Amino acid sequence: MDKTKLNYFIDLGLAVSFILVFITGVIKFPKLLPSLGIRYSYLPMNLFTVIHDWSGIAIGIFVLLHLILHWKWIVCMTKNMVNKNLKKCD
Repeated sequence: MDKTKLNYFIDLGLAVSFILVFITGVIKFPKLLPSLGIRYSYLPMNLFTVIHDWSGIAIGIFVLLHLILHWKWIVCMTKNMVNKNLKKCD
């Protein structure tokens, strides 16, 4: 698989896992749903917890893969920022 497709799938995984973590995190946020008149007993909170936990692990893995994939660029940009170089980073 070429680097562009790999980057696409990693970014897609990041987006999907972020959306799942965010939505389940908002649902699990203490006192939010009761303030809207929704009881936690009406919702499958155990399922939301499992989705939240596994999506959190997935987002961590995707972030790690993203950093590995772009490591050379990160190093180049950091050197440019520290040394005030204008070297092009690909």
